[in-house]
Order: sequence, then C-alpha cells, then structure tokens
Amino acid sequence: MARDATEGTSHELTASYPTSPQLAPQPQNLFQDHEGSTISRSRNDYTFPEGGHRAWLVIFGSFCIICGTFGLISSVGLFQAYWQAHQLSTYTTRDIGWISAVNVFLNLFLGVQIGPLFDRYGPRWLVLAGSVIYVVSLVLLAQCVKYWHFMLVYGVLSGTSSAFLTTTALAVVAHWFEKRRGMASGIAFVGSSVGGIGFPLVLKATLEYLNWTWAIRVVALIVLVLMIVGNLCIRGRLPPRRNGGAVDLKCFQDPRFSWSTIGVALFEFVLFGALGLLPTYGLRQGFTSQTSFNIIAILNAGSALGRSFSGYISDNIGRFNTMIITLAWSLIVTFALWLPVGNHVVLFYIFAPLFGFGSGSIISMAPVCLGQLCKADEYGQYYGTSYSLVAFATLICIPVGGELLPTIGSTGFVMFFGGMLVLSLASFLMARWACLEYHWKWNVKV
Repeated sequence: MARDATEGTSHELTASYPTSPQLAPQPQNLFQDHEGSTISRSRNDYTFPEGGHRAWLVIFGSFCIICGTFGLISSVGLFQAYWQAHQLSTYTTRDIGWISAVNVFLNLFLGVQIGPLFDRYGPRWLVLAGSVIYVVSLVLLAQCVKYWHFMLVYGVLSGTSSAFLTTTALAVVAHWFEKRRGMASGIAFVGSSVGGIGFPLVLKATLEYLNWTWAIRVVALIVLVLMIVGNLCIRGRLPPRRNGGAVDLKCFQDPRFSWSTIGVALFEFVLFGALGLLPTYGLRQGFTSQTSFNIIAILNAGSALGRSFSGYISDNIGRFNTMIITLAWSLIVTFALWLPVGNHVVLFYIFAPLFGFGSGSIISMAPVCLGQLCKADEYGQYYGTSYSLVAFATLICIPVGGELLPTIGSTGFVMFFGGMLVLSLASFLMARWACLEYHWKWNVKV
C-alpha cells in the first residue's frame, strides 16, 4: 500500500463553515453545531478550515488549557520531592508516588468517558465544568497536610477534573485541522512545556520566600487565568455524533490502532516515570535541590522545541515516521547520556533538554497518530479508548520506578526505562508496517 497514509481518514465528510476558505456544496439538511449555530450538513463530506482567525483562537485556547493541566503535571516531580522532605517525610518514595500516579491515571483513563461526551455534546460545558473543579482542587491542595488529603485532592479531584480539560483540548483540534493537524496539535501541546518551564520557576521562588500554602495559591491564580482564556477561545465545529458508546473495543481489531496504543503506553510509562522521579534521582546522585528544580524546567524547555519541531515535520514526512525517528532519538539519549550520568552534574544538564526534545515530540505526536486512524468526528472515542489502556501504564510507573530506584540502583533504573523505550519503538515499527499492509517501504509518507 503505497498511498500517503496521512491522506485523511475523514475525507469522507464535508461541511460548510463560515471561516472555511472552501465552501462545500449546499446539502439538503440543517443541523445545530456545538455552539448553537445553524449550519448546512452533509455527513458524507467535510472540509476543514486549516487555519484562519477562528481556528487559531481555538488552538490558543487549547494551548492555555494544556499549559495549566499537563504543564503542572510536568512539574509533578517537584511535588514528589517536596512532599517527601516536608509533609510526607515518614512515607517512602513509592507510597508518595501513588498520589501523582492516581492523578495521571484518572486524567488519561477518564478520557474513555469524556471522549464520547465530547463527540456528542461538544467542548463548551466540558471545559467549563472541568475548569471550575480543577481550580477548586488547587485551592484545596494548598491546605493539605496529610497523606489522605493529598490523595483525595490532588490524586482524585485534580486528576478527574483535568481529564475533562485535556481530553477536550486535544480532541477539538481535529474539528479545525486535518492536513495540518500535526502542526496544530504540536502548537497546542507546547502549552505543556511552557507550563513545565514556568511552574517550577514559580514554585521555586514562592516555596523559598513564602510557604506551601501561598505557593499553591499563586499557582491556582495562574491556572485560573489560563482556564478563563481557554473557555473564551475553545469552540467546536463538527456536528454531534449520536452513535457510539464510551468504549469501542472494535478499535483493537485494527492492528495499527493496537500497536500504536501499546507503543504509547510503553513510552508514557517512561515519560511520567521520569517526570515524577528525576528530582528524586538527582538527589540520590548527590545533586542539590536547586538542580532538581532546574532539571525539570530545562527538560520542559527542550520538550517545547520538540513539540514545535515534530508537528511541522510530521505534516511533511508523515506522523508515524516522525514518531519512529523521535523514539530512536530518545533511546539514544537515554543510553548515551542518562546512563553514564553518575555524579556528573554537567552531563545531567546536557541530558535533560535532549531527552525533553525527544519526549516532547513523542507525546504531541501520539494523539495525532491515533487521529490518523479514524474519522474526525470519531476522534474523541478513539482517543479515549486508547488512553484508557495507556492510563494503567501511567498508574504504576512512578510507584514502580520509586521502588526500583533504591532497590536496583540508578544504573539499573535507567536501563529499565531504556528497555521500555526499545519495546515502544518496536511497537511503532509494527504499527507503521501495518499501515502499509505489511509491505515495508522506507520512503513512504505514513
């Protein structure tokens, strides 16, 4: 199968929309879009604006939502290290790791319910409800002092509310972009890196000069502003999709989807394990707490470049091709730089942005690869179904890593994560092969 695999899975649909440069032929029926406007409808054919004022405002809204959610999750390693040194000093790294793990797990797992809700009702009320609960959870987090406080507020409440936000912010991109979806998703995902740079710097200053309570209140205020902007900018476009349930297990009959989901699960095990444990790893290597704050910000700075780079490149060379290249990059960086870090702080600083570049590329490309396998108005369901499995990998990554780090040492810890990256790369090679109907060709855009 030599055809371009990025040629839309959603070209069977066309719709007219006021901001689209291409107006589809007038269909026979009308529908109400997610925002209440009456638009001509034909479910056989949809065109995509691929840009324009309205489309880029949506991307900016998604950027802000992801900055406030995934951006803060990218700083979770700082929470882990701070709790272990202060409020939860009597607990092990593994025990504290379950708090962050539950947060990430619910964020991804609940996509299996929220994706179809997005397909059916659009983004408006999902984003509004998620924003209110998420900001409230951060205000309550400032008052937490006991283990069960942190688990209930940060693990459960924050994880659940952020699931509404992240799933919707990613899924809405598919309403406005098809050919340029990789670039658009990459730009939206840069929000995670911007938050991952900004929040550690904010936390470093506020924790040093104020205290935990006021540090988190400052973070909550920043997040509130980001949520307001996101609510004002995000809008749906495609008509509601009434059929389909929360989980479509038939997705796994497609080997492309199955291999991709396995590859994403393996990689996210490594990514969230690294984000959650890098500061702890640094302290075990004898580095200062200042280095722990810096390393997360630097890693996310590299991640921002990776997200921007991969989105642009993927639209030109193919989404799966880009995923494979960046996975190979991350694998090389892990074994060539992270493995021999030891007590060499300079090497640790070199490793962080390069690993961030690869991981940022991969995490922004994963939803785009999944979206390539379905129609645009089915994306929420496909994303939710895939990430319901991926969520279990993120649930165990920090506790497992937290147990391995003191048990097998830093070298064994890094080699274990490197092995997971090898398996992830193999899974995406299989997914690409399946996209080509098991006829391998090197120079095909997939």
